[in-house]
Amino acid sequence: MSLDERLEKLARDMGVDFYGVADLGPAHDAILEQGGEDVASYPRAVSFGIAMFDSIVDALPRRQEEPVVTINYLHHCYDVINARLDAIASRIAGELQREGYRTLPVPTAERHDSERICAQFSQKLAARHAGLGWIGKSCLLVTPEVGPRVRWGSVLTEAPLAPTGGPLDERCGQCTECVDICPQNAFTGRPFIEGEPREARYDAAACERYFKEGKTTEGRVACGMCIYVCPWGRKTPAGGEAS
Repeated sequence: MSLDERLEKLARDMGVDFYGVADLGPAHDAILEQGGEDVASYPRAVSFGIAMFDSIVDALPRRQEEPVVTINYLHHCYDVINARLDAIASRIAGELQREGYRTLPVPTAERHDSERICAQFSQKLAARHAGLGWIGKSCLLVTPEVGPRVRWGSVLTEAPLAPTGGPLDERCGQCTECVDICPQNAFTGRPFIEGEPREARYDAAACERYFKEGKTTEGRVACGMCIYVCPWGRKTPAGGEAS
């Protein structure tokens, strides 16, 4: 069994729903600007994702009236899945290191720069360049299978792994449901364009204010409405009950 096969089997056995390998060469400059020289020195990334629970995501419109919705979303669709992804990243990185390759497991949910409100490395970038989806108008990675209802992990490496694909063509078309539903009007509705600054599409500070203001009055706060409403992931009409 090849190293590529072993790594995918390891990830699948640990419960990932999505797996791919990205050639990071075309994104080198963006990676360098966001994370610095050490992160940008890795030519490839292993990308893997775990799907969120539809029953929890579909309940998000009731999150302000029913606190249990927020609890379930933050716990099972965020904290627990993030821990699972970090454990998978550690196992994959360990396997690569034992094979003699330099590698870096990327923390799933650790902020690197509070001013720019970003991590050291973009999990979405790795998934996109592995051919697992496209960047939607919500700035989320949208998959053909479950839309944006996925959380992502990544392992950077020098191992000569075979890329599994490249960026998919954007398939959002004229849809603006994620733009229209955002309580902070954080999205401009502009489609993703390679090399264009995130600010052209998304006001990250507006999202930040929503959570900060909510925490002062409600404690733990959830939103996720752009995830909920995306037609690529939704199994029921917006506002409908899950079957």
